[in-house]
Amino acid sequence: MNPPKCDDLDYIHFLIASQKVFTCTEAARCQPEGKAPAHDAFTRLLQRQSPDTEALWQEAKELVDRKQGLLVVDDTTLDKLYARKMELVTYHWSGKHRQVV
Repeated sequence: MNPPKCDDLDYIHFLIASQKVFTCTEAARCQPEGKAPAHDAFTRLLQRQSPDTEALWQEAKELVDRKQGLLVVDDTTLDKLYARKMELVTYHWSGKHRQVV
């Protein structure tokens, strides 16, 4: 069995640096020239990861106030149809308009 061509830190660094596209093909494209693995290497990396969320919870639970904290899930898209360019904003699907806004 060959050693993996990318590791979890390669993918983490990509996620931190990426602003819009979070795909394995984009992760492969953004790697340094001398080390550039194929997108399949990132796909295999993600498939090897355990789907268990216990490790994530162990890291996060000290930061969560379980007596007074709230979990807020918000997928709101605010319409700014006439704005030409806004920083840190990308296109999103709008269920209201049934198109990308």
